[in-house]
Amino acid sequence: MQNLVLFDISENRQQLLPLTYTRPVSEFLTGILTLRQRWETLLRITSSTYTEPYLQTKYPLVLKEQNIVIASHIKPSNDLASYIQSQNQPNTIYYSQGEWVWAQIAEADWEAFINRDFDRFKAVSLDILIEKLMACWQVFDTCEADLKSDFKLLTAGRQSLPLPDGNRLIGPSDLLFIEEGAVINNTTLNTTAGPIYIDKDAEIMEGSLIRGPFSLGCHAQVKMGTKIYGATSLGPYVKVGGELNNVVIFGYSSKAHDGFLGNAVIGEWCNLGADTNNSNLKNNYDTVKVWNYVSDRFENTGLQFCGLIMADHSKSGINTMFNTGTVVGVSANIFGPGFPRNFIPSFAWGGSHGFSTYQFEMATATAKRVLERRGLMFDETENAILREVFERSAKYRENFK
Repeated sequence: MQNLVLFDISENRQQLLPLTYTRPVSEFLTGILTLRQRWETLLRITSSTYTEPYLQTKYPLVLKEQNIVIASHIKPSNDLASYIQSQNQPNTIYYSQGEWVWAQIAEADWEAFINRDFDRFKAVSLDILIEKLMACWQVFDTCEADLKSDFKLLTAGRQSLPLPDGNRLIGPSDLLFIEEGAVINNTTLNTTAGPIYIDKDAEIMEGSLIRGPFSLGCHAQVKMGTKIYGATSLGPYVKVGGELNNVVIFGYSSKAHDGFLGNAVIGEWCNLGADTNNSNLKNNYDTVKVWNYVSDRFENTGLQFCGLIMADHSKSGINTMFNTGTVVGVSANIFGPGFPRNFIPSFAWGGSHGFSTYQFEMATATAKRVLERRGLMFDETENAILREVFERSAKYRENFK
């Protein structure tokens, strides 16, 4: 039986910082599912990851005699999955436009493969449309298409739970799917523009207004009176309130109070304080630039709407304002009046008045308390990952001194 390995070591990881500081690209939520979950569902096999050494303990690699190896930033599709399943050519690498996409590699030849000794493998050109995740803002920009595709994948041939009495549905009923244990009270749901998927044990409180495409992860919660515009995807254990428009939140993060969040990507273990707002449109309606970790400068996204990108464990105080196209690193703590800078490094502490370094011991003490509140342990593996991020991101904090 074939074994699936998602290959995470590539230059593309740098393009997806700061979100890849703490995870492989395969763990990105890009619709209802992460890239890993989508590959496993399409190929009907489990997977492991080959990634950066400091992440490998959390995401262990499993090799078997024969392995399907897929570049982690390649977006799953039905066509590509079907093609992969149809092939049986050991020690073959499949290319698209000069870049390898996937390979069939024997365990005995793994070292040659990771050392890029590609001459010893057969090369095949692909005649299939290949989509790639190349920038953090693509996560929200392609959310609509990904969410619609995942909805079809997850609900085909299955029966939804009925929408409880007291709720109102506008649009096709076959575009609403409710899993076991979900609680929905006195809510208006609109599937006219796209599907709505409510996962197991999720809750939508009374007075909420939700337009698809929309996905609510397991145990996630929409607070009373929340307004959500699609395409929006909220991962497991997320809590949201206020107003959201085209937002992706990976998991375990909270934006539980009033305030606007639009065209944004939020990682795990983040907390946005009451009345936190982000701008997603420049006053001159020009396209938005965001910080790029490869070029070490702001690069044009080509998007007119682009709000906030925030990596894991970062927090904002009440009434925080984020300007258009703001990028926030890991374990940053932002507070105070006014707009802070558009690029906030990892382990930054402050706001528009200036920043200092968020000391590592203080940051990890907070992370420990946050995970414990959800019944999870902040162990040495998590500590080591944040230590590596702290060291790798130090150069961006030099101007704090």
